[in-house]
Amino acid sequence: MAAIPAYAAASDAPPPLLAIGAVQGSGERSPHDGGRVTIEGMVSADLRAGLGGVFVQDAGDGDAATSDGLFVRMGPEPAARPGQWLRITGTVQEQPAGKGDTSLTTLQADKVVAIAARPAPAVTMLRDVPPSWEALEGMQVRIAVPLTLAGQDGLQRYGELTAAFGGRLWQPSELAAAGSAEHAAVVADNARRRLRLDDGNGKREPGNVPYLPEGAVLRTGMQLQGIEGVVDQRFDDGYRLQLTRPLQLPALERPQPPQVAGGLRIAAFNLENYFNGNGRGGGFPTLRGAKTQEQLLAQQVKLVTTIGSLGADVAALMELENDGYGPDSAIAQLVRALNAAADDGDWQFVDAGKGPGDNPIRVGIIYRASRITPLGKPAVLEREPFGERSRVPLAQAFRMGRKGMPFVVVANHFKSKGCSDATGADADQNDGQGCWNATRVESARLLNQWLQGDPTGSGSRDAVLLGDFNAYAMEDPIRRLHVDGWQDAFKVAGVAQPYSYVYNGQTGRLDHALLNPGMAARLKGAAEWHINADEADDVGYPGRNLPGPWRSSDHDPLLLGFDDP
Repeated sequence: MAAIPAYAAASDAPPPLLAIGAVQGSGERSPHDGGRVTIEGMVSADLRAGLGGVFVQDAGDGDAATSDGLFVRMGPEPAARPGQWLRITGTVQEQPAGKGDTSLTTLQADKVVAIAARPAPAVTMLRDVPPSWEALEGMQVRIAVPLTLAGQDGLQRYGELTAAFGGRLWQPSELAAAGSAEHAAVVADNARRRLRLDDGNGKREPGNVPYLPEGAVLRTGMQLQGIEGVVDQRFDDGYRLQLTRPLQLPALERPQPPQVAGGLRIAAFNLENYFNGNGRGGGFPTLRGAKTQEQLLAQQVKLVTTIGSLGADVAALMELENDGYGPDSAIAQLVRALNAAADDGDWQFVDAGKGPGDNPIRVGIIYRASRITPLGKPAVLEREPFGERSRVPLAQAFRMGRKGMPFVVVANHFKSKGCSDATGADADQNDGQGCWNATRVESARLLNQWLQGDPTGSGSRDAVLLGDFNAYAMEDPIRRLHVDGWQDAFKVAGVAQPYSYVYNGQTGRLDHALLNPGMAARLKGAAEWHINADEADDVGYPGRNLPGPWRSSDHDPLLLGFDDP
């Protein structure tokens, strides 16, 4: 076999030949860090165009604690193709891999020569999380069980997916209280089961991702098969596979609209910034949401499809543009669009006069006038922390027909977890609850106190709190409301593992329905419609805009059914 043109040798006498396992060692760092070595191995992946090197693997040194694969940094010349055997001389380096002291053992090549072909090293088969990813660093592995797609956050930006052994990764504070041993256990379990699937390219926004079919539509929660690649450690403190063959995707399955028992149906939905410009086709771009009139109309079609399919009698909405209640307002335009899309369109909106609040986004309530009737005027709680931080809540009393028992719907949108301007108790306490948790707790306390005074004047003993509380189910604000007597509708209804939001590859609920005892006694069913949280961002109106309700928002809507005694 003709020799590959070699790099210029660093010295006339190459160092002794070592097994790759001896170079890797059994610890986090190579025992030969900084030294020159010679290895022989087969190219398992050529990633020079994306990561600046190749992975090579030898037949093994018989030690299960040492990896038999290695990343070799080398330029575009000489040529090296997968399956080719090489003798490589170079300097061992530890390449930082993100947080802490984690690193990827690499070989900076200075001489590369082709050698005679040998039998290909065995591909390691994995049926569960391995005892040590470090012992497999740089090696070719095949996952012999399906992995759950846990998140798609990094697909468009970095060409990577988050997968997991054994099902979804859950937000720790969805399952356990911050600071508890149970919370720490979920954090550790997520880290153990998580695996990134990568495209062998370090560029941002890589465009085409070679391991996916063109036009592939993914949904978080689907089962991925045929996963094969090289174990890598870079960019962050977790392990990843640089995939060497395309994924096998299951048939796409999407949920039908939810059905709940009961004669009264109440929904909640975060619209993800529904802004309508000047309401007459112009005024774009606005502060948030659609950037053009064409985008607005595409967004509106998805929102109307979603709300119309829920079959609700009343709906609490979040992230409406705060632009009044006139004919050009966002809420008026949405209601007109809902009515135009239905043969019996009779939607109306609750008019609070102004606001509520002066935040750029607000909450709103819409209802079917043929089904339910407002009682009295709406009530708002314009007192800090509602206003500048948390959006002002809106409460309205209703009854079905003329004889139904009155009930109160309260639309809510607490302060988000972003850390801009957060100080003191509102700064991130590193307990998993994010920034502004103290403000959200105070919002919960004040909201309950306000509602005890019957702000709608309806005298109703039945009430439901709905909306985006920006807190997962076991975080302090929701726990505070539980202490005050508000019951989780999904727990009352016996719904297992509800969720409405996926962030950073972890699933949980920011959107809640909380019932006082009277309303809890009337509950007949609860459901979420998973049309958004599990969908990729580009399915929505600014991207591919796939027909249907899919990715009409970043939050899933929820639907409750109640008796109407």
